[in-house]
Amino acid sequence: MLAKDKQRASVIVHRVEPLEEGEKLKIFLRDNYGISTRLLNKIKKGRQIMINGRYAKYHHILKEGEEITIDMKENPNDYEAIPMDLDIVYEDLDLMIINKPPGIVVHPTKGTRGPTLINGIVGKFIDQDLSMKVRFVNRLDMDTSGLLIVAKNPFAHFDMMKQMKEGDVEKKYLTWVHGNVKNDHGVIDQPIYNPENSQGRRIIHEKGQISKTGYMVLERLKERTLMEVRLFTGRTHQIRVHLASIGHPIIGDSLYGEGTDGFPRQALHAYSLEFYQPRFRDAILIEGEMPEDMKRLSLMENH
Repeated sequence: MLAKDKQRASVIVHRVEPLEEGEKLKIFLRDNYGISTRLLNKIKKGRQIMINGRYAKYHHILKEGEEITIDMKENPNDYEAIPMDLDIVYEDLDLMIINKPPGIVVHPTKGTRGPTLINGIVGKFIDQDLSMKVRFVNRLDMDTSGLLIVAKNPFAHFDMMKQMKEGDVEKKYLTWVHGNVKNDHGVIDQPIYNPENSQGRRIIHEKGQISKTGYMVLERLKERTLMEVRLFTGRTHQIRVHLASIGHPIIGDSLYGEGTDGFPRQALHAYSLEFYQPRFRDAILIEGEMPEDMKRLSLMENH
């Protein structure tokens, strides 16, 4: 049971339930809040775990009704904070969901030039006086737009990744593909493999990881189809690989299609997320509109 009036982004307050009585504090924190051994050691040294207002030792045996306070404050990421106009579509104590525009990298890589999204998020955390690392729950390619989940603390990251693994996070995308997709809906269940020296290009191969993508046709035009795509697994480039494998590559996808087709990026947008709020277990549904550049693909053919 959580004491809601005492919660903060970096602080969780938990009242021990009858079924939790008798459990060792250290095991409880590890299994229920996903706090790593490294962070446990850090907050132990900082005396950041209290029971009923007093410093608690990790071998303490829990008793019903005790109030556990966990302060998860930690050193933030070593990235420069850069002011950025983030399109934040949802935020609570544990999560920040950003509508990522196309053309921006989520975090620095060897070949990255200029600011990345994480620089703006670090700045936002500083504005909120939040001393935590930025933890991404999902990832989007540079040229894919849409909803990106950021966890504000280790517990939220642990819980969201667990939800992802157990299929409790429903992720849907909008995409324009080449040609007329024949079936109104279907499922692509093909393993995706990352061969050596492929320069990042994945393929369908029996050696690959199990990968499953569902789709539904929303609109058919003369030379293209608008689809809603649902991810059942989360492999790198999964949607792009799967749609290309059935003969309908995403418009603008130069890696899996036949060139850019005059569209400056792959026409792929993460528009819907459904999950449980990590701390309070409320069911959350976030949906966004199709971005303007993808809307124009419909208008271009209709005129």
